[in-house]
Amino acid sequence: MQTVILLTKEGLKKAKQTYADALVRPAPANSLFQAKQNGQTITAYRSGKLLIQGKEPDQEAVRFKQYLLAKPTATGLSAERANPQRPSGKKPRTALPAGFADWGVIGSDEVGAGAYFGPLTTAAVYVPRDKVAELRKLGFADSKTLTDDKIKKLAPYIIENLPYHIVNLTPDFYNQKQESGQNVVAMKALSHNFTHNQVLAKLTDGQKPDAILVDQFVQGSSYYRYLSKNRQVRPDVATYFITKGESEHVAVAAASVLARYVELKSMDELSQEAGMPLPIGAGKEADKTAACLLNQGKDLRHFAKLHFANTKKAQALLH
Repeated sequence: MQTVILLTKEGLKKAKQTYADALVRPAPANSLFQAKQNGQTITAYRSGKLLIQGKEPDQEAVRFKQYLLAKPTATGLSAERANPQRPSGKKPRTALPAGFADWGVIGSDEVGAGAYFGPLTTAAVYVPRDKVAELRKLGFADSKTLTDDKIKKLAPYIIENLPYHIVNLTPDFYNQKQESGQNVVAMKALSHNFTHNQVLAKLTDGQKPDAILVDQFVQGSSYYRYLSKNRQVRPDVATYFITKGESEHVAVAAASVLARYVELKSMDELSQEAGMPLPIGAGKEADKTAACLLNQGKDLRHFAKLHFANTKKAQALLH
């Protein structure tokens, strides 16, 4: 299996840093670099194309979601602005409907998929038409562009004023699901869909969203395949997928902020249990912290996503 994504220049740089310890030398002709890690072969090209080959390429591609170029590619995690309600085999739509940014929308986003420590957190928020302008004025945006202090100030507004739902998969639960054969893309799809249904259930009489918008992490066809396989009910609401969804509707920005808010609280709690600060991300600092936890005899599965390469790197630091 393979997936192709198109990255920004910053994304290519981030990818090379991510696989710095797994680079293949010499790299294939015409490529920028190639790496082999966790059963995947990753090849980057100067055009921005990142080719991922292996058993679960979509799961690997998720790590670079924030660096995707907002234009479609033939396969993989592109900015496919598809309407998944259309029958399979039909040409996907290439734009959201006119005026979509002002619709009443349930937006969903997740954080933590690329971080070694901490949970995988997904949130969905319903922003009705009469609240869209207010949220824009308050400054809701993608949580990655906001400071932690700003997120902590904005999140209570959602909790107090809007229908929302959160799925917070702790490392213990995440590891259990991963070890039973459920990959991170499946976990994300199921979490997104569950939050949509829960938000819909919380709406009062007369409240009906115009659409659902998912901050895209996988093609719509794959997303619905995961739901079908796990017998999850799809909401009877027009659903759209697009990368950088927070720039298309403030509901996704609100979901991003809320998910990050919950993740921050979870990381604080886990850090207290660990007796040390747990770093965000999956770099060398994560390796060192994991090794320190192991040295202290602590159960790493309670703090981290064990299938990441960081686990083996941390174990190697013990020798």
